[in-house]
Amino acid sequence: MPLQAPARDQQLIQIVNFALADAFQKSSKWLVCRPGCSQCCVGVFAINQLDAIRLRKGLAELEQQDPQRAARTRERAHASVARLSPDFPGDPSTGLLNDDDSDEACKHWDEYANDETCPVLDPEKGTCELYESRPVTCRTFGPALTSEDDLGHCELCFVGATEEEVIACEMHPDPDHLEETLLKELDETTGARGETIIAFALVRDA
Repeated sequence: MPLQAPARDQQLIQIVNFALADAFQKSSKWLVCRPGCSQCCVGVFAINQLDAIRLRKGLAELEQQDPQRAARTRERAHASVARLSPDFPGDPSTGLLNDDDSDEACKHWDEYANDETCPVLDPEKGTCELYESRPVTCRTFGPALTSEDDLGHCELCFVGATEEEVIACEMHPDPDHLEETLLKELDETTGARGETIIAFALVRDA
């Protein structure tokens, strides 16, 4: 039976979505995010087990609604895994990334699959096939956001904005750290832990 997200996961998504809506309201003049803008869909990034569960659930729902679109998405995911497995910085049999934070491992990750297009992206429309189930990183990319003590944003956004204007638009997607709590709960109840990437999450069904 597929893993289920903790009961409060939907609450987390509601909090993140509310923060995103607020960010767009505050910084709409600076944000260029729109359907068809897919620069942020190129290059792999780590997702957690909550993200992976949502993606698999979303694909299962798509299979019920539109089997052909779901089949194309799954086919792209399998093709991506085949390309990425030989140099995967983790265990390709499980799809879990290494938690090695050595300089060599970090350099490998920084240079890994930066040209790989997300398999969930519809290559013709430039839109996400699992938009409602997308990872938190996808929901928060674009607006000004602090990560690892560094305030950043999509390079296409905030063009011409001053530092003060960017700071004033900072997004706070999970102020009470609910995601961290839910990940711990998921680990304790199911043993699911570690990070993966989108292609492996869709192919290595839990």
